[in-house]
This record gives sequence, structure tokens and C-alpha cells, in this order.
Amino acid sequence: MPDLLRKPVGTTGKVHDITTTSAKGPLSPDWGYVGFGLYHLKAGENAAEATGDREVILVLVEGKANITAAGEDFGEMGDRMNVFERTPPHCLYVPNEQDWSATATTDCVLAICTAPGKSNHKAQRLGPDGITLTERGKGTNTRYINNIAMEDRDVCDSLLVTEVFTPDGHWSSYPSHRHDEDDFPNMTYLEETYYHRINPAKGFGIQRVYAEDGTLDETMAVSDGDVVLVPRGHHPCGAPYGFEMYYLNVMAGPLRKWRFKADPAVEWIMERDA
Repeated sequence: MPDLLRKPVGTTGKVHDITTTSAKGPLSPDWGYVGFGLYHLKAGENAAEATGDREVILVLVEGKANITAAGEDFGEMGDRMNVFERTPPHCLYVPNEQDWSATATTDCVLAICTAPGKSNHKAQRLGPDGITLTERGKGTNTRYINNIAMEDRDVCDSLLVTEVFTPDGHWSSYPSHRHDEDDFPNMTYLEETYYHRINPAKGFGIQRVYAEDGTLDETMAVSDGDVVLVPRGHHPCGAPYGFEMYYLNVMAGPLRKWRFKADPAVEWIMERDA
């Protein structure tokens, strides 16, 4: 199994715990920014963590929970019971050097997106208000985006977070592009994780992570609940006919801006569809 593909470790509790240490591997030796965790909680169960030197965005992928953070009670959050409803998610930003706690009021799936914090922002709700499902692409490259915290929202120090819904038979994160050089404004260095969901859940999707020079080329079949690490290179996704794909993207690097370069082999598609 490629070390870029991370399977959930169980069905309950914290099923993903990807840190800047655990993310390192033969294909991702320099990983140093993005962290990703995921809890599956039954009603009444609790999860709590200190942020340390990391900022955090909590995303209620599915279900509801009472959440406190940074000494403030944010009450019950969440109303999307199935991620494929495509409704805007309830999200909460928690700065570094704070803590948070979530008690599930229904069965819920809670994502923890992390990156280095700089104490420039306060704990606050990021959604569902301020998030609008947006169509992107053409033809079988059409997909639907919930931008949670991209650079147009000055709500965090390092994190860039978004959701993508890819209809069956469609592609996304395509035309293939990379953001693996610290060369702003031409490109920004951003590590990225993809948390995948598949509908129906017994299906699969495809993600390829590759470099133009062939030094990295991994093609993975992703199952419902898998996480893919993108340390560098291009990273397109495909949803086979009959299976809808969702993913939650987390990006971070030295600069909180998203600038990328298309693979020259497919750049003409981007120019044609602009």
C-alpha cells in the first residue's frame, strides 16, 4: 500500500490521526504543515483536545454535537446528517494554545483540520453561514464546492479548507495541477490531505499523485473513509460511473495563498474551458 494512502484504524473513536510526524514517509519525507484527524462518535460520546501550537478548524461532516472552545460555549452545531446532502457544513475555528470539546448529540463524524497557528484570530463559527455551494468546471469535469476557509476569508493563519462533491462519472482536482514550490505569486507550496467519502459506500474512487518528471507516480483506489496525502505533484481524482465522491481538502504551507501550475500535458484543457 502506498504510504500516501491512509486507511481508518477502526469504526469508532478517533479513526484518523495524521500529524506532521506520522505523515512523514518515503514519499513524503518533508511533511511539516498539515494535520488531519477524524472522530466517529455515537450520541453521548465526547472528544476533546488541546490545540497546542496548531490552529484548528472543526468540521461537522455529519451529525450534531455540542461544542465548547477557547472558553466559549458554541452550543449544538451541525444539521447535515448525510454528507451527500451537499448542504453547507457547520464549522468552528479554534486558535492555537486553546482547547476544544465536542459531545455528540447524534451519531456524528467530526473532522479536525490543523496547521501552524500564530494567534491572529479568535474562536468563531465559520459555517454554515458564509458558505455557498458553487458549481465549477464543465462537462464531466463539473463538480460542486463548499469553500470553508479559502484565502478570500481572513479567518485563520495557515489553513485553507474546502469540500468538493464530484458526481458519478466525473473528474475533479482536474485538469491536473500542482502547488509544491514556494515561488509566490507564480506558485505556493501547500501540502494537502484528501478525506474521501464514496456514495454508495461500498464503491471506490481513483486518485493519482504524480510528478511531471516521474519521480513520484502513485495511483490509488480510495474507499469510503480513506485519506490521501499530497506532499507534492499533481493529484487528480476520478469518480467511476455509479459512485459519487466527496472529499474534504486541508491545505497549508508557508503562505496562506493558493497558487498552482497545471500539468503541461493538460494545460490546454484549462485554457479551453476558461
